[in-house]
Amino acid sequence: MGTTTDTPVGGVIADPPPFRWRSVRVPGTLAWLAVTPFAAWAVARVAGLERGSFLAQIITATPYAAAGSLLPVLLSLLARKKAATAVALATTAALGVSVLPRAFGDTAQAAGGQPFTVLTSNLLFGHADASALVDLVRRHRPDVLSTQELTPEAVAELDAAGLKELMPYRVLEDEWSAAGSGIFSSRPLTRLDGLFQVIGHNMPAAELTMPDGARLQIVDVHTLPPLGRQTVLWTAGLRALPSATSSGPFRVLAGDFNASLDHAEMRGLIARGYHDAADITGKGLIPTWPANKRVPPLITIDHVLTDRRVAVERYNVYDIPGTDHRAVLAHLSVPSAR
Repeated sequence: MGTTTDTPVGGVIADPPPFRWRSVRVPGTLAWLAVTPFAAWAVARVAGLERGSFLAQIITATPYAAAGSLLPVLLSLLARKKAATAVALATTAALGVSVLPRAFGDTAQAAGGQPFTVLTSNLLFGHADASALVDLVRRHRPDVLSTQELTPEAVAELDAAGLKELMPYRVLEDEWSAAGSGIFSSRPLTRLDGLFQVIGHNMPAAELTMPDGARLQIVDVHTLPPLGRQTVLWTAGLRALPSATSSGPFRVLAGDFNASLDHAEMRGLIARGYHDAADITGKGLIPTWPANKRVPPLITIDHVLTDRRVAVERYNVYDIPGTDHRAVLAHLSVPSAR
């Protein structure tokens, strides 16, 4: 009988060499191609250069551009291009400084005062679910409801759902179009005519008196969107809104501004004595439009602005079926008149 010799099958298993970032090389041209559009975006945003309809619309995506600007930083580092890396880092810093403060808020607000709550909702040609909106009013008991795209039919539906009992006082400019607007209140209102030149949709204004005698003015804002030739009117509409004052009645602007904090015109309005309720509470990156679509809300164009004497305690947004805007609710603290 013959003999057999067992021999091992196979060979030596070699471990793959460890991955090293230093071994990755990106072409310098690719790095610059990635950096350039983000750098141009940062310049336009910081300098307020969003002229024309296209730039006015696209600048609202600045929060997403700020996040995306990290990619050119990585590509520039891998390309080992010092100049490209410096530009990429400066771009990310500029966009970050423009966007990130909205997520942190301002804790330096004045404390104390009378509570006052504002709710604003764009009803999308009156198609918003009236019962859902009235349920929101019933739960949170706002002092004022500011509505845009308010139709006569929507007024009837809201009252049938119970708004007439909750908010019997109102200053309405309802229409069978997107132009309709209206202010509803649980407190007596006095209509204000001539407070400012209205450019855009209907924008009624009203004044109410707080329990201690302080006067508060509310403006229902609905500017035209920056689309095509309307962009000029959108700009004029924002500029025409009344400035806040350091004395006299307190002032609140609430509604659909068709503008975000990345628009120079919106920042210019706020610089006239206001602060943004979302921004001041660290919720300025919560989008309000488009709602109830296949895509999630992307941009923040619905706002509550208060003059800087008024503190913002809380801020929330809510989905209302039937409309493409989220409702915005702001809890304020109004200084005493005494």
